[in-house]
Amino acid sequence: MSIYKMRKPMKSILFTIFWGIFVTVVGCTHKSNSTTADEGASGDKVVNLAIWGNYLAPELAKKFEAETGIKLNISNYSSNEELLAKVQAGAGGIDVAVPSDYMVSVMTKLGLLRRIDKNLVPNFAHLDPTVLHQPYDSDNDYSMPYAWSTAGIAVNRELYKGKIKGWHDVFNNPKLAGKFSLLDDVREVMAVALRYNGYSVNSTNPAELKKAEATLLSVMPKVKMFRSDTVDSLARKEVAVAHAFSTDALIAASRNPNIEFILPEEGGTESIDNLVILKSSNHVAAAHKLINFMLSTPANLSFVEHEWGRPVVLATRAQLPLPMQNNPALFPPESALKKFESLRDLGESTHLYDDIWTRVKSE
Repeated sequence: MSIYKMRKPMKSILFTIFWGIFVTVVGCTHKSNSTTADEGASGDKVVNLAIWGNYLAPELAKKFEAETGIKLNISNYSSNEELLAKVQAGAGGIDVAVPSDYMVSVMTKLGLLRRIDKNLVPNFAHLDPTVLHQPYDSDNDYSMPYAWSTAGIAVNRELYKGKIKGWHDVFNNPKLAGKFSLLDDVREVMAVALRYNGYSVNSTNPAELKKAEATLLSVMPKVKMFRSDTVDSLARKEVAVAHAFSTDALIAASRNPNIEFILPEEGGTESIDNLVILKSSNHVAAAHKLINFMLSTPANLSFVEHEWGRPVVLATRAQLPLPMQNNPALFPPESALKKFESLRDLGESTHLYDDIWTRVKSE
C-alpha cells in the first residue's frame, strides 16, 4: 500500500479473467513459458519496477544502481486494479511489481507471474516468518513480502476530542456528520461495512452483503468525501476523521502529533504488499537482484523509517528508534488484530461488490 494508495473502484474480475486469458495466450505464442531465472541475461543493465508512489526512497534507488550497475526505471500506479490492467494490456515492459495480497492470487491464477528463484534472493532467509507462507502464495513461489499495514481510523484531535473506539462511534455520532472520509476503495469500504455488522471482510453471503450495503447507504449522507490521499486531507484539516491505511496515518502523525491512529474494535483489514516478477519480464536476472536489494536490512530499515510500514525483515525492528519500536500502531499487539483479516480474491463473486459500490457511489 502506498502513502497515497488512491485505489479506483474494482473492475469486474469476470472481465479481467477473460481479457487476462486472451493476453496470456497471445503472449505465449511469442515467449517461452519457462519460469527459471536462466531466461534473463545475467548481464542485464536495466530493470523496470512498477510500485506504489513513494514506496522506494530516491536515495535507495540510486544506491541500487551504484551497487549493481543496473539502471532502475520506476513507474507508479494508484490501485491494484490499475496494475492488473496495465499488465494485461502488455504495458511498459514491467519486470518487478508490488501487488497486494489478494492481487497476487489473481495474477497467479491468470498466469501473469514468474516463479521466483529463491537461490537468487539470499535475503529471503532473513524475512520475518510471520509474514511468510500466506494463503495467497503458501510457499512464496511467486511473491515475497515487502510491507505490512492495516486500515483503520485516523483522528485529528485538534478537530475532535471525543471518544472513538470503532466505526460505531463514527457513523452514529451526529457531531461527526459531514466531517469524516472513507477510502476510495470498494474492498476496504465494504470491509468496514461488513465488520460493522460482524461479518467477514471476504463475505460472499448475499444476505450479509445486503446488510453491509444498507449500512453504507445510511451512512452516505454523513460522508464528506471518498479519498485515499489521507495524509494531505488530515494535514489540511479537511476532515476530522479519516478511514486510512496505517502507513498514511502514521506518516501524518509523524508530522502532526495531534493525529491519532485507531484500530477499530469491530476489526478490519490487514495487508501485505509483495514483490513479484512478471512472466513477461525481459530482465529476469536483474529483477532477482532488485528484489534481493529491496529485502536487505538497510533497505527495509529505510522503508520503515520513511513510509511507516511494519518491517518484513526480522532484524529491522531492533535497529529502529525506540519510539518507533514501541509504537502500538506500527506494532499492534496480537490481541488487537484478532478481528483483522487479509482481503482474498473473490473470483466471480467480485461483481457483487462492484454492483454495491456502484449503487453506493451514485447516492
